[in-house]
Amino acid sequence: MANEKVIHLSEQDFDSGVAEGLTLVDFWAEWCAPCLALGPHIDKIAEDYAGKVRVAKVDIDANPNIPGKLGIRGIPTVMLFKDGQQVNVTIGNDPRKVRAMVDQAL
Repeated sequence: MANEKVIHLSEQDFDSGVAEGLTLVDFWAEWCAPCLALGPHIDKIAEDYAGKVRVAKVDIDANPNIPGKLGIRGIPTVMLFKDGQQVNVTIGNDPRKVRAMVDQAL
């Protein structure tokens, strides 16, 4: 189910996509079962924090240079950026940690 509140970033627009404000980015792949399980929680966070936090997804298979640039070694990885700078990260399918990361930043 696609969520219109979640944007999809690519290698071309990643830097500009996280440049302003708070942006939560879910790094995932279609073949990753834990990533797919986390997806609905990411959608819910996008709904719950609309207007406060931009929520984005990056398909690492379609955008292979971004994970290397950011040092991502495993997925799902969820990173929080503030004005273009990474401020927090969580690895694995733990929706509570993702939500706590957002709450802490607000």
